[in-house]
Amino acid sequence: MLEWMQQLQSLVWGAPLLLLLVGTGLYLTVRLGIFQFFKLPKAFHLILSGDQSGDGEVSSFAALCTALAATVGTGNIVGVATAIKLGGPGALFWMWVAAFLGMATKYAEGFLAIKYRTTDANGESSGGPMYYILLGMGEKWRPLATFFAFSGLLVALFGMGTFTQVNAITSSVQNSFGVDVRLVGLVLGLIVALIIFRGIHAISDVATKVVPFMAIVYILATLGILGMHLDHLLPSLKLIVKSAFTGTAATGGFVGATMMVALRSGVARGVFSNESGLGSAPIVAAAAKSNHAVEQGLISMTGTFIDTLIICSLTGLSIIVTGFWTGAQNGATLTQTVFTSTYSQWGSGILTILLTLFAFTTILGWNYYGERCFEFLFGVKYLKAYRILFVAMVVLGAFIELELIWVIADIVNGLMALPNLIALLALSPIVIAETKEYLKKK
Repeated sequence: MLEWMQQLQSLVWGAPLLLLLVGTGLYLTVRLGIFQFFKLPKAFHLILSGDQSGDGEVSSFAALCTALAATVGTGNIVGVATAIKLGGPGALFWMWVAAFLGMATKYAEGFLAIKYRTTDANGESSGGPMYYILLGMGEKWRPLATFFAFSGLLVALFGMGTFTQVNAITSSVQNSFGVDVRLVGLVLGLIVALIIFRGIHAISDVATKVVPFMAIVYILATLGILGMHLDHLLPSLKLIVKSAFTGTAATGGFVGATMMVALRSGVARGVFSNESGLGSAPIVAAAAKSNHAVEQGLISMTGTFIDTLIICSLTGLSIIVTGFWTGAQNGATLTQTVFTSTYSQWGSGILTILLTLFAFTTILGWNYYGERCFEFLFGVKYLKAYRILFVAMVVLGAFIELELIWVIADIVNGLMALPNLIALLALSPIVIAETKEYLKKK
């Protein structure tokens, strides 16, 4: 089964999808005049000062924190380590490229989320790719919207929303504190249930308190590692750029990688981490109390900057400057070794706590994404059944093998990205025209 799933993974994440992901970001970057670079300061300013008088359930800051809760997870710790172990240091360079272009993609997603959001039977705001496909492209595109919603539901239940995060939590807690994975899975399922049955407000409340705290602690911890290996930083940066275009020769326990492997692993893991082009973030952006599509788009794109260009970069650089990427370790164990080497046994405990928080908030964020996709497919009547199923998948995630988990996650991620990228390209003239009009007025 694993072999068959790996073949499907290679098919889904082949050249067409990689080109579509990078190509969409590149096209929007060019047409918007490298918008994500010049407007980044304004975007950060808007997070706390933007208009909050519009429709929606939560503030733009809460919506961003909820989106970050879903994106800042195992991808930032485990995914980066896996990408470097597979593709060498050059994978980090392609992760940066994908993130920079992905900021333009994430901007377009946030823009369209506000422009085409609607209200559900419970009186709550609903939006995201399934709605901007249907309302922006027309009724004849309903099959594409349905395909996106179905894929999003699969990602929430079997991909990033549950299995990858739960496995990261259970394995880390067992390695650091010796607690049985089954007990951790059951306790985790109970805590998740207590929060998600209270709705978006409870999820966003947890996200706004936990996400800024965990991000700041993790950034400071990784900066401490880089500070201890400052003399290796410049050579590591040179190695990253060189490896991105020439591949990486076999060294130590590292088996070597071509440029294509570096590119593929960097882009795939980068998208897994920041979700630009996946279509998940606009689902929660639609719940923001803002009627300004451009401003919400700017706020949304900061998520990719924080997630990948800051947090993933610090993880990757910590792994490379310490030299542990050439060893036998992989995934969370590799990052854990880096932390332990700098902070002794405290490092393992710090990383376990941070990884648990990262993964836990991702579970909460993805529950909401899956809920909106479920609602689009089946209506609001059976939302309680979805939440029960989601909690069951959280518990089940403690019993599944790591390798199969990442393969499943990659497959369903790719399926989700495809309809969203088609919609972004189809609706890009609207995004570009209204953005330019907004800039003229300002």
